[in-house]
Amino acid sequence: MREAVTRLNLLRSRHAAEARLMLARAGIRSQDAMVKFLFAQISLPFVFGTLALLNTHVLHLIPVPPQFGFVPAVAGVLLGFYAPKIYLRNAGDKRAKQLQLGLPDGLDLMVICAEAGLSLDATLVRVSRELGNTWPELAEELAMTAAELTFLPERRMAFENLNARTDSDGIRGVVNTLQQTAKFGTPLAQSLRVLATEMRAARMTRAEEKAARLPALLTIPMMIFILPTLFIVLLGPAAINVMDTFSRH
Repeated sequence: MREAVTRLNLLRSRHAAEARLMLARAGIRSQDAMVKFLFAQISLPFVFGTLALLNTHVLHLIPVPPQFGFVPAVAGVLLGFYAPKIYLRNAGDKRAKQLQLGLPDGLDLMVICAEAGLSLDATLVRVSRELGNTWPELAEELAMTAAELTFLPERRMAFENLNARTDSDGIRGVVNTLQQTAKFGTPLAQSLRVLATEMRAARMTRAEEKAARLPALLTIPMMIFILPTLFIVLLGPAAINVMDTFSRH
């Protein structure tokens, strides 16, 4: 796979930069992840297209009219090309939700560490260690940010990398708060406490919105599955009696 990707010069293309960002947001950071993704993106269209043609002309597992014999092959090629991107986007969205859910707990721990007198670097290291079991996604991002703060020439670059890797509104708010605290010298613990309170309120608001939408979402299943059964139970005996009455006459 590496030889094929290297010969096609895919590691230096614009798709490689986009793939690197998508892999980071999905939490996939192995050394061969980029090669596997690029190889899948160039090989799966041929694989799916070949399988579609094999089904159309040889196996006939899925009946396809002869005049539309090219449609499954085209659909297979498009599916093979976009399937890796769709997979990474879904994985990135799920990871962003986990980060958003674990952020209030992480902020509470950061407040405790800041009030105890720890620096920002030590706070991130300690919080990432404490959150390793409960919120491993957030712990991984905080640990990576703490490591980047130690060797990058500017601290701003570490926070920008955190924003790029996570693509989360909550993380973006935390980064803005940390940068403003470092710039204007405001107390870190107080700023983090206010931010944690706002995020918990936002999480409660989202839960209340989901609960408020529940009756509307249950209307269609009730109309399709429950009401017909209820009508059969209530009106069935009366309909049977009416049919018996007419059959006697």
